[in-house]
Amino acid sequence: MLLLSCAGLSRGFDEGPLFQDIGFELQSGERVGLVGPNGAGKTTLLRILAGLDRPDEGAVRLHAGARVNLLRQQPVFEPERTLFVEARSALDELLAAHDDMIRTAEALATATEESERKTLAARYDRLNELLRHHDAYNVDHHVEQVLDGLGFRRDEYERPVETFSGGQQSRVMLAKLLLASPDVMLLDEPSNHLDIDTTRWLEDYLIKQPEAMLIVSHDRYFLDRVVNKVFELHGKRIDSYPGNFKQYWRLRQERYEMELKAWEAQREYIGKQEEYIRRVHYGQLHKQAASRQKAIDKIERLERPTMIETPFMHFGGVRRSGDVVLHVEDLVKSYDRPLFKDLNFTLHRGKRLGIMGPNGSGKTTLLRVLLGEEEADGGKVQRGHLVEFGYYDQHLNSLPPDKTVIRAVWPEADPDVVEQGMRDLLGRFGLTGDQVYQRVGNLSGGEKSRAALAKLVAQGVNVLILDEPTNHLDLWACDALEQALLEFEGTAIVVSHDRYFLNRVVDVLLVLDGSGNVQVIHGNYDTYELMRAQSARAESVSSATKETQRPTIPTRQPSATPSAKVKRKRQFPYRKVEELETDIAALETEIQELEQTLASPDLYRDGERVKQTTKAFEEAKARLQYLYEHWEEAVELN
Repeated sequence: MLLLSCAGLSRGFDEGPLFQDIGFELQSGERVGLVGPNGAGKTTLLRILAGLDRPDEGAVRLHAGARVNLLRQQPVFEPERTLFVEARSALDELLAAHDDMIRTAEALATATEESERKTLAARYDRLNELLRHHDAYNVDHHVEQVLDGLGFRRDEYERPVETFSGGQQSRVMLAKLLLASPDVMLLDEPSNHLDIDTTRWLEDYLIKQPEAMLIVSHDRYFLDRVVNKVFELHGKRIDSYPGNFKQYWRLRQERYEMELKAWEAQREYIGKQEEYIRRVHYGQLHKQAASRQKAIDKIERLERPTMIETPFMHFGGVRRSGDVVLHVEDLVKSYDRPLFKDLNFTLHRGKRLGIMGPNGSGKTTLLRVLLGEEEADGGKVQRGHLVEFGYYDQHLNSLPPDKTVIRAVWPEADPDVVEQGMRDLLGRFGLTGDQVYQRVGNLSGGEKSRAALAKLVAQGVNVLILDEPTNHLDLWACDALEQALLEFEGTAIVVSHDRYFLNRVVDVLLVLDGSGNVQVIHGNYDTYELMRAQSARAESVSSATKETQRPTIPTRQPSATPSAKVKRKRQFPYRKVEELETDIAALETEIQELEQTLASPDLYRDGERVKQTTKAFEEAKARLQYLYEHWEEAVELN
């Protein structure tokens, strides 16, 4: 069902328009990721859809009765309200409807006239259906479920909300939005201030909801799991892509290459026609030339496609360290509780170590101990030969706010550095032109982050220690940083909650659980997830085995055993394998026909037809991938 549509939206400020003449629709059940470079206008667009800002042109239309709500980044609460009461206030409308239903029932019990009874009965039925649809008869249980999922403890329910930290208050705002369950959820960075376990819960929760969602997020793993469509806001326009983030990242490159070929083909075709017209315009064939001129004048000219620019980051060559960079034995550290204990690992040169865990589990403390900035309670840390540490602080305190960018990055100990060399270095991290002479305090978070990374290069260190390096970077800068780390000749240690980043970059992973235990994983985040899933399955089978070992009344049901094969759950509706193979064959034929159409020079005389054919080709490929996955499941489970 169509819940929200907009057409002709334009919005700009003093610097110029953010977007112009954009339009799209949101249907029930669609979970759409909104991506784009920093400053493209994503948050502005969400505010317009929520009615908190007005477009310069265009209009937003909501389906009759549809509710839209935006996750606000600045918490606003009633004074002295407790956590539970504040969260429950998101359901005030349902609670008012419940009170109205009780009053209606009481009036119905005393009504004497038939017409009045019919009116009251109809009202009671409507209210009852509304409450049943929103499960309003289990309000307190629903509030507890959401608060528990977002990491709040039961003993915190009666605490005043104003006593919580800023990050916790942001989680309260998220809880209220989830509980209110508007028809259209507008989520601006919903996984901010969440650790990985809480983010995983949020992903599972959102996937099960029937509402439409438009989600702005820099968390690529989150987008991969949650969204089923992606809008890219770039170049003042919006482009739509089917599927999750991974599909979008692949399709955007394919679309760019296809649109570039179409643009080049059309330009070549028009160029040949214009050359012909110039040659024969004054000769005997001038009528034919005039006819061709009219034909090309009618052609809708394609615009040259553009890609979002990715900064070229590179850490350059460094001095070779010893083969062993760090050797850690029986490391222990506690404050009011254990942070880590009996930690043992060896980090070899060229490896990339990742550290992850819940908020407050001691990740940054572990970094400080490894750097020698803080003493451990026990154990030892041995640093290798010629090891030079460079530390990236997540709060970016290494950059003096009153200095210009070029001076903040300039290595004071190296007298041979020249200004052009520093400008070239900053340019590698996307800081060019007059940006290098701006004060650090005037930079955006993403610009400060890239300047701090450039400073590490200027220092020439061979071991990078990065604390949450992707926090302020957009998707394209994250991609560039990951590629730079993969090509880095030295060693890297990274603390991050960005699972996509950890998955792509690290080859050893330390997982802190917040109670002192540390798991050493020789692999990336996917390796950890696989081990976690295997452990959960083993516990499930073990639990089932214990149940069957208890004395019970014999039945004909076969009991579960440890060797029983755990069958995976279905992700797709049941269909016969033969039916899926027929659909796949038909779709492959359709794709071949579309490829032939795209190869035809005649196509590029009509710009609108080019766009329609390209879109149909992309959608067909996405459907084919879906059918392949459905077929694989059917072969295994049918």
